This record gives sequence, C-alpha cells and structure tokens, in this order.
Amino acid sequence: MTNLTELSSFSYQLLILLAVILSKAIISHFSHHEPLRFFQFYCQKLSDKVNNPTNSPNQQTIAGLIAIVVTLPPIIIILWLFESFVEVDFLWQVLLLYIAIGSFEITKASKDIAQALTAKQNYLAKETLKPWVLRETEPLSSLGLSKACIEMQLLRSLQQGYAVAFIFMTLGPLMALCYRLLLEMHYCWNTKLIIHKHFGIYSKHLANLTMWLPVRIFSSLLLLSSIGNNCILFWNLSRKHFFQLNNNVALLLLSLNLSIKLGGVAMYDDKKNAPEKLRKISFNDRARQPQIADIIYASKKINNMIFVSLFLMIFVAIAIEYIASNI
Repeated sequence: MTNLTELSSFSYQLLILLAVILSKAIISHFSHHEPLRFFQFYCQKLSDKVNNPTNSPNQQTIAGLIAIVVTLPPIIIILWLFESFVEVDFLWQVLLLYIAIGSFEITKASKDIAQALTAKQNYLAKETLKPWVLRETEPLSSLGLSKACIEMQLLRSLQQGYAVAFIFMTLGPLMALCYRLLLEMHYCWNTKLIIHKHFGIYSKHLANLTMWLPVRIFSSLLLLSSIGNNCILFWNLSRKHFFQLNNNVALLLLSLNLSIKLGGVAMYDDKKNAPEKLRKISFNDRARQPQIADIIYASKKINNMIFVSLFLMIFVAIAIEYIASNI
C-alpha cells in the first residue's frame, strides 16, 4: 500500500483505532487527563438547574429527556458541519476517537488497589477506588473492595473502551463520540442516586441500548474462553441474561470464569439525601467471595478478551486487503 486511500474502509478505521489506542496508552502513562471533564461539569450544572426534586416523577423524566435533546444533537450537528472544513480526515477521526475512548489507567488503578489491600492499607485502597465508582467505598471491607474493583474494571472497560471501539468501527468517530457523551450523561445522572431516579431514566436506557451488541460480543468471547471448562453450563446459566438490556451477562460470565461471587448489596449516597442501600442481583452465589489476587486475575481476563478482539479485527483486515489485492 502506498497511501491510506488505498486501504479498505475497515482497515482504515482499524488503523485509526490502533493509532489512538497506542497514543492514549503512552500519554496516560505519563499524565492523568480527562478530555471530557468540562462536559461532566456541564451535565452536573444542568441537572442542578432543571432537575427539581419537588416535581412529579413524570416531570423529572421529561426534564431528563429534554436535557438530552438540548445537549446532544447540537454538539453532534456542529461537529458534523465542522468536519467539512477539515482537510486531513485521518487526524480529525483520531481526535474524535481520542476524546471518545476512555482512560487507560483502569489497569494501573486496579493494581494499586490490590497492592494497597495486600499491605493492609484499606484507607488507601478506598481512596484509590473512590473516583472510579459511584458507590460509597467507606463502609467496604477488604472483600468488598476487591469485589467493587473487579466490577469496576469490567464495566468501565466495556462502557468506555470496548463499546466505543465497536461503535467507531461500525458507525464512525462522530457516533462514537455521541455515545460517549451519552454515557457521561448516564454517569452524571445515574438512577441509583435518589435525586436522579427519574431524571436519568432516558440516558440510562439509551446508553444500555447502544452498548447491548458490543457487550454481547465481549460476553460471547468470555463464554468461548471457557470451552473445555463448563462452557455449556456457563451458557445455560447466562442465557436468560443474554437478551436483557443491561450488563448482567458480562458480570455473570466473568464471575463464572473466575469462580467468584459478584454483585449484591451496595451503598449509594448522592450527598443530598440519606445513603441508600441497594440490593442488586448477585452472580454465582455459590462461589467464594473475591480475594485480592482475583483483582489481578480479572484484569488479565478482561485484557485478554480485548486483545483477542483486536487480533480478530487485524486478521479480518489482512484478509480483506489480501482478497482485494488479488481480485
């Protein structure tokens, strides 16, 4: 190939994805930065302005939908119009994907939490985990911290990395950024907090709907990785979750692969109401509670599934280019 224009559309998108992954991994290694910090601040202020707790549940739900409508379409339209003025398409797509794709510091944070727990520094582990989760970390024991850390690794990797990459490869960088902005709205207006119980319903459902297919692809790879080790049993246990509009199937399959228990009770506090204890679904109830070492095992398992996905895409791209060159 002499230039990028000779590549197939799939190979071109994959090249951009790999370039962004490499560049963001290098930059994240030397400095912590969050390109969407201002958007997070905007979402919080918008919620404070329009989400009135004294309104009826229907009014709060409608207000949440209006907040999405007045925020997301204008940003996407402006970026779409601006795209026509950009001469270097490759750099423009790299920039949009760089903003859309999540932090590469999850693995490092997980290792730091595991090291802190090993050294019996529970307070340090709680403070390290706190920015990454919505739940209250203060009441968590060592076992609770291990479980929360594993769940955080999986969900953050799926939501901010795997789903973004999938949408970019199928729908392009603008839709990938659109999804990521919607995800940030879901984070800021999470329905687990009492004040956002109704206001965040639409952002939650739209985010889950967008993530549905990439999460199922990841879960299928998790299931295939258990071939020769109760694969059929794992499928029988997880298939009822497969078509649900949530991430339960991935949590269940990870818990089965690691032979640990995930899910269960979690405490949430939105600072404006009394802390609320939510009894979420438990996964693999008969298994043992996660240990500190399981944080590292979970990280390896998740990263292995991501590497397998990248390898499969590279293989497909090479096959496409080979076939195209021989036609």
